[in-house]
Amino acid sequence: MKHISFILLFFVLLSSCKSDNKNALTLENTTLSGPVFGTSFSIIYNSEVNYMTQVDSLFEVINRSMSTYIPNSDISKLNRGEDVTVDEHFVRVFESSKVIYRATEGAFDPTIGAVVNAWDFGPEGKVTNVDSTAIDSLMKSVGFNRMGLKDQKIIKNNASFLDFNAIAKGYSVDVVAEFLENKNIDNYLVEIGGEIRAKGINVEKNQEWKVGLDEPRFDGEQSVLKAITLKDQAMATSGTYRKFKMDSAGNRYAHIIDTKTGYPSKTNILSVSVIAEDCMTADGYATAFQAMGIDKIKRFVASRPELKVFIVYENEQNEFDTEALNSFPE
Repeated sequence: MKHISFILLFFVLLSSCKSDNKNALTLENTTLSGPVFGTSFSIIYNSEVNYMTQVDSLFEVINRSMSTYIPNSDISKLNRGEDVTVDEHFVRVFESSKVIYRATEGAFDPTIGAVVNAWDFGPEGKVTNVDSTAIDSLMKSVGFNRMGLKDQKIIKNNASFLDFNAIAKGYSVDVVAEFLENKNIDNYLVEIGGEIRAKGINVEKNQEWKVGLDEPRFDGEQSVLKAITLKDQAMATSGTYRKFKMDSAGNRYAHIIDTKTGYPSKTNILSVSVIAEDCMTADGYATAFQAMGIDKIKRFVASRPELKVFIVYENEQNEFDTEALNSFPE
């Protein structure tokens, strides 16, 4: 997926009694965790039932649909020009991506994947001697506005490369959350690679869910910048301070590609966290905001109070600074 975890989860598991009704409120959580999508997941929910098998099945279905790292996935087949009837998951992500693409005027664009690969941030390896001619050629196939969806078929130019890695992880969080709610579980926290959705409270601690935001550090170490409360909301973070590539001259390139130029974004933003109603929305906008710049983000969210934003950036004195927009929680 597009970035590594930028969120630290804080929780304490306290032993207590269980209810005879498997879906009734108990005083003990169940915790599921493991590797997925090249990262890890942690799911905490208030029930005595272990749903690991079902969760693994959901991850498998999503991978078969949208993983660019799996050669026989639907999206990989599409990128090879094969005829594919996509599933419900693909349709939901495609349609939401189109909404965010239009709202951000292309700052979020799932067709930038071929260019990402050229800069060695994607699944297909490194394209050597990346120069203006190569980038210009690749950029001819970029533009999500050129793609359509009809009767679960994707209409696209054969040269176009579709990549949902910047939003599919957040969507996967939503899928697990919806599964838990269908099991009448109203108190949970779902986290995949730092993307989070929380509902209700942490019953064992009798308090709202607490999550922490990482302090940007280039030394690979991890420390907490701030802790916040998250309830009935989702949060996603996009950052550049840990995922970057070095060229032979020692130049550092951020993994966020400018969809207008095809080059890694030049920005003083180190990370952007977005809180929204669902994690797919938060994930998509976090990616777009990383590429937009602080002033443009401010103008954008001024008319969208449903998006709460926290920006960590490097100021003119080369010091870390922050900006909280739309009442991002303290």
